[in-house]
Amino acid sequence: MKAVTINAYGETPQITEQPDPKVGPDTVLVRTRAAGVNPVDWKVTAGYLDQIMYVHFPLVPGWDVAGVVERVGPSVTEFAPGDEVIGYNRQDHVQNGTYAELVPVPVRALARKPASLSWQQAAGLPLAGLTAYQSLRAAGAGKGDTVLVHAAAGGVGSFAVQIAKAQGARVIGTASERNHDYLRSLGAEPVAHGDGLVERVRALAPEGVDAALDFVGGDAIAASLDLVKDPAGAVSIVDPAIASSGGRYVFVRPSAEDLAALGELADTGRLTVNIDRELSLAEAAEAFRVSQEGRTRGKIVLTVSP
Repeated sequence: MKAVTINAYGETPQITEQPDPKVGPDTVLVRTRAAGVNPVDWKVTAGYLDQIMYVHFPLVPGWDVAGVVERVGPSVTEFAPGDEVIGYNRQDHVQNGTYAELVPVPVRALARKPASLSWQQAAGLPLAGLTAYQSLRAAGAGKGDTVLVHAAAGGVGSFAVQIAKAQGARVIGTASERNHDYLRSLGAEPVAHGDGLVERVRALAPEGVDAALDFVGGDAIAASLDLVKDPAGAVSIVDPAIASSGGRYVFVRPSAEDLAALGELADTGRLTVNIDRELSLAEAAEAFRVSQEGRTRGKIVLTVSP
């Protein structure tokens, strides 16, 4: 099979021929139609996760996949060959990622593909969608609450805005001014990030916010803790140190149940996936470059097969 690989940290990813993956007892072999690109993908190839995860070479990057079931392991009863699926293919070690024609995925990380989404949109949903969904749950946000979303125009932020709105919350989102119309289209009230953010948010929510989701780090964490009514409503996916101030740190985890919930939101018209850039599998290095710039609106995806 064709796959994007590196043989050492820091290498430029390139297309190579690799053996077809084995299919373990609890594994589903997926023929990839599209793979989502996330910042963590290039961070893995740069060695940033080496302290917490075993990494084996040659390494195939990528954790998001949308495709068709090719084979199932002997203990798998949830899926059959021909089923259309999506998955957040994160395991406790890193090697067989999703930038490949065939991907082995644990059954616990798979759900059926939302019928309303294209392959590219479906591939952009799992990691970022789960991160947003689980962050909102950790913050205890729900109907009638006011939710502040930092970096609301990004891949995770744009999902958090839509999910919070679907749950009946009011959403205030931070972004550069060029993305304010985009945030309004998602249902958020936009505010500019940077100096004076706390004052701008308080002008919209004088009593503060019920939940604040940090998807960018830096000054956003201090702003969240300043604005939230209860520190437990402040969540960060960037800095675990937020817990020392009473907030919560979220490291996204695979969940078939949560993926299915996101799929239902998509199929009922309450969640859309905006594709910022669509590239081919051979353009993985360009995808990394664009992701590293940190200016995408929505998701970057790689089309693997038509």
